Amino acid sequence: MHKRVPQAWVYLAKVLGMARLWVLLFFWLGAAWAQPDLLLRVLLSEAPAQGVQVGPHLRNNALGSRDFPAGSLRVWAGAGEVVLEGQGQGPWVELASPEGFTLEGRPYRGNLLAVWQGGRLLFINRVWLEDYLLGVMPGEVPASFPEAVLQAQAILARTFALYRLNPQGLYDLCATERCQVYRGRQVETPRHTAAVQATRGLIVSYRQKPITAVYHADSGGHTAASAEVWGNSLPYLVARPDPFAQSPHSAWSRSLSPEAVAQGLAALGLQVGSVQTVQPVLLSESGRPLRLRISGSGGSLELEAPLATRLLRSLGLPSTRVRFEGWQVYGQGLGHGVGMSQWGARGLALQGWDFRQILGYYYPGTFLSSFEVVQGLPSPSWAQAWGWSRP
Repeated sequence: MHKRVPQAWVYLAKVLGMARLWVLLFFWLGAAWAQPDLLLRVLLSEAPAQGVQVGPHLRNNALGSRDFPAGSLRVWAGAGEVVLEGQGQGPWVELASPEGFTLEGRPYRGNLLAVWQGGRLLFINRVWLEDYLLGVMPGEVPASFPEAVLQAQAILARTFALYRLNPQGLYDLCATERCQVYRGRQVETPRHTAAVQATRGLIVSYRQKPITAVYHADSGGHTAASAEVWGNSLPYLVARPDPFAQSPHSAWSRSLSPEAVAQGLAALGLQVGSVQTVQPVLLSESGRPLRLRISGSGGSLELEAPLATRLLRSLGLPSTRVRFEGWQVYGQGLGHGVGMSQWGARGLALQGWDFRQILGYYYPGTFLSSFEVVQGLPSPSWAQAWGWSRP
């Protein structure tokens, strides 16, 4: 049976010439079979214009491809198209250089794609998953943490990225804490890189799908179930004792004001007049409020989780594992509390646990898998068809 040639390959054949295409395909296929990987699209910034530094590169747009020398380029949003150095490029342009590129003073691996969108440009890094992780890891966990924690974090970051793949959208992930902090090439460290390489291709799966790989800094002694924080119950995101979570944020205190609570309620579309008291009336297994009573001059109301969680986090509290003494709040931990506690994992690693044991503890009932066997992910041919190759 003959397989239909992907349209992207047909296009590349016209642009590059058939001989050059087959040479490239030879290396693409070899690289993909030797080192399974796939491409991500990471939104770096959204702006009307940016300056870009790039080495010798192939410049692709809807009209074709041309080789250009290295240079500092100015890219801006024109009338319905991307403008590069004063020349219209159509709705998008991609700069492909083996050396990567620099945007806003930060160097990145992979290619830069600029897409016109509503009078602004989306600057998107098209980068191999494993290279992306090299720029994520340093922003998520300190290099000084034990090797087992770094390896567990690499697997979770990889899982998180695959879970967020969005073939229908212009990009898969952002580069901020709203997704995973991605800082590109300049933050890479030998220890983080070793953890990524040691766990290459491994993810945490449940029913042959990437899990919702959430994690946080410090649980304060007990992780939270997803239901109490976000309202959705997942069988592998349950409350777990976390006795070795010891960090600078393990105990803290904050002073609240009635005005701040009133503003937080107003943001939720609620009010009780002048706020007089805030008190948890029901705690979860993890010690976080499942029900929060707020009383004021205009009456009282009770917020159920996860609305109670939203209010407390909007007040700037480091976590919701809290107790109240008047307007003084005493708490434990840092972050939402769901999934792996990075400081808790550090404590387990110091007890001799490896990354498999750590992940198995924080995500019970899950499996350690290669992303290739997980259903619903793009096949390697998706990357090959777009003309990417590894050195």
